[in-house]
Amino acid sequence: MREDVQQIYTTAIERCMPREAVRRALSELPEAHGKLITVAIGKAAFEMAREAALTLGERIDHGIVITKYKHAKGEIPSFEIFEAGHPVPDEATLRATERALEITSNLSPDDTVLFLVSGGGSALFESVDCPLEDLQRITSELLSRGASIEEINTVRKHLSNVKGGRFAEHCAPAQVFGVVLSDVLGDRLDTIASGPSVADTSTAKKALDTVLRYGLTVSSEMRTLLSRETPKQIDNATHFIGGSVKELCRAARDAAEALGYRTVILTDGLNCEAREAGKMLASIAKTHIDSPTPLAFIAGGETVVHLRGDGLGGRNQELALAAALEIEGLDGVAVFSVGSDGTDGPTDAAGGYADGATAKRIRDKGICPASALERNDSYHALAAAGDLIVTSPTGTNVNDVAAVLIKGKTQN
Repeated sequence: MREDVQQIYTTAIERCMPREAVRRALSELPEAHGKLITVAIGKAAFEMAREAALTLGERIDHGIVITKYKHAKGEIPSFEIFEAGHPVPDEATLRATERALEITSNLSPDDTVLFLVSGGGSALFESVDCPLEDLQRITSELLSRGASIEEINTVRKHLSNVKGGRFAEHCAPAQVFGVVLSDVLGDRLDTIASGPSVADTSTAKKALDTVLRYGLTVSSEMRTLLSRETPKQIDNATHFIGGSVKELCRAARDAAEALGYRTVILTDGLNCEAREAGKMLASIAKTHIDSPTPLAFIAGGETVVHLRGDGLGGRNQELALAAALEIEGLDGVAVFSVGSDGTDGPTDAAGGYADGATAKRIRDKGICPASALERNDSYHALAAAGDLIVTSPTGTNVNDVAAVLIKGKTQN
């Protein structure tokens, strides 16, 4: 079943690579009478920019890529390449964004900014008027306390000089043509990468309420920044959504069916505690363990983790470890969860795998899997069992895909 799991997630991720999405979008790119400047941000920025360069060639006057550390894969003609911090912005983030603002300054109505956006852009594209340390602290605390991506991005937008439509305002009077890979449930443009070129629907009150709800301490300076309203109307930007978790789930379904599994997509809007999602998938396995035929149940989305301990891991690994405890002893069952970008939390893993023997393999290495889960130490527990999923950065980012596979009695 491990081979089936690998085949399913590998095929699904490959089908969601940004090449085709960018190619389709660029067929609708209006003819530029002036300069064509390309700005690519996010974990998939390099692949998106490379495809744009291959498609448009010398039409691009200047380009910039801002992506996560170790996600750039060489050089692209006419592009400057920057790598920066994620999920918490760093000094490299500010330097790269400042360069992007420089090359998109003083544009004319005849100029066009091709804006290639993918998940991770919120951390990787940033300009603020507060100390970087304050922004880093707020971001880290919201992440550790289980805030949703929409809540985190609401706060980011009101602190930022480029989010919440402000980048489009900066580019005006030039036109902005956005090509977007969605890593946000519901594909909301004002939430993906915190909507740098999209009219914002959030409010300053909501941003401040979010900070207070999670018990964060903010200075008077930060309160003033959070109180700024974001642009509610943007007239110089159009957008093309080229990929999302819906496509990821459909690709996983097709791959599972090709392997002989009767497949159900449970949801493409998974949004809950990672360990609860793991328990849910395990409960489905228990219900259908006596199925006479192979079954696959697929869920896509983005879970959250509330940090309770000082361990190492990510939401996909925590889901897998939680499932491992619930399916222990079951034959012919496997659960996996993978981040389509190839990274899961601050680790080198993309996610985790679990079958009926995972918990035992962890114990055999002297680790208590239940204690590891409570400490949020899924990485070391799954590593001990040989059940980490490692892909390296994939070049795309369309949320996570998880599944439970049941081999079926006829196959056991």
